[in-house]
Amino acid sequence: MNTPRTVLVVGGGAAGNAATILLRRSGIAVDLIEAKEDWNATAGSGITLQGNALRVLRELGVWEQVEKSGFGFGAVGITAPDGTVLHVAEDPRTGGDDLPATVGMQRPQLQRILIDAVRASGATIRLGVRATSLDQDGDSITARFSDGSEGRYDLVIAADGLGSTTRADIGIPDRPEPTGMAIWRIAAPRPAGVTRTNLAYGGPAYIAGYCPTSDTTLYAYVVEGIRDRASIPPESYAEEMRSLAELYGGFWPEITAHISDPAKVNYTWFDRMLVEGSWHRGRVILVGDAAHCCPPTLAQGAALSLEDAWVLAQMLTAADVWDDVLFQAYYERRIQRVRPVVEASVQIGQWQLDGVRDADVPGLMGRTMTMIRELP
Repeated sequence: MNTPRTVLVVGGGAAGNAATILLRRSGIAVDLIEAKEDWNATAGSGITLQGNALRVLRELGVWEQVEKSGFGFGAVGITAPDGTVLHVAEDPRTGGDDLPATVGMQRPQLQRILIDAVRASGATIRLGVRATSLDQDGDSITARFSDGSEGRYDLVIAADGLGSTTRADIGIPDRPEPTGMAIWRIAAPRPAGVTRTNLAYGGPAYIAGYCPTSDTTLYAYVVEGIRDRASIPPESYAEEMRSLAELYGGFWPEITAHISDPAKVNYTWFDRMLVEGSWHRGRVILVGDAAHCCPPTLAQGAALSLEDAWVLAQMLTAADVWDDVLFQAYYERRIQRVRPVVEASVQIGQWQLDGVRDADVPGLMGRTMTMIRELP
């Protein structure tokens, strides 16, 4: 039996953490390196996890902690800018009937849960470390690291995110491209009446929405057209977001009152990317945002990353030999899932940018979520 036993995981986000946990469960030795010394344990505001993400988190053995830490719900409300509820739609249970349709939670809390699971898995963890070179030689890879050390591995999993340096280093030229939208996000106290995601389309921004993340918290977001980041000084972030949010009604006045600290406001552009053809070069293979990204219009970014890790770990642990045939089979299986989600997420955003009033957003969302309900 010629099963490789040593894996280097580059990046400690959702995909990298999930892959590490699952491979360690099968007895494979894993070294995980993460460039950030704090393991991104405090970064971000909130995250919306659809059922297919929850399904993978259950496989990782952390569902009970997620359920306890987050806020589960089963519907989404569409409101007018003044807060009037126009329609409430039931969210599909894409993870199966035994899981909630959706859970909102604080992103740092999810990261801490995954960090604890990685530590418990017995993986070797090195923080503040980058891979400076990956030299492939037949059936193995020699990795050299920023701390001067090196290691030899049977496989490298590149989970280093949207700006993946590993992707570039192995000769894959794809880069994220802006879609034309940007989002302001903040974590804030949850008004008692907020028990689901509500979305307002139109008004001073393209979208204004919020999602409960615990019994006491939510995260709120406002989406506008992109602006040059250099033209928006970080010290003005709270003022910028507040100037958009204060023009919305309903629960927004309560939320807007807490948009005061610019250090707590996050501003990012919506990006899109999909690596086509294959996600590997030799024995280096991409997962998660290193291989694909999409606007959060369907809340599927983290879900797709978690699914990548789950599928790849299943395929690796079931195979006697790890080779190009196996790695390409992973790509062929995942691209059928990822491509329609990326395309639908981008299309929904484009309709909003273009102001298309008769766009079939509910129909496209429904078809995509029905597909997502199937096992990845």
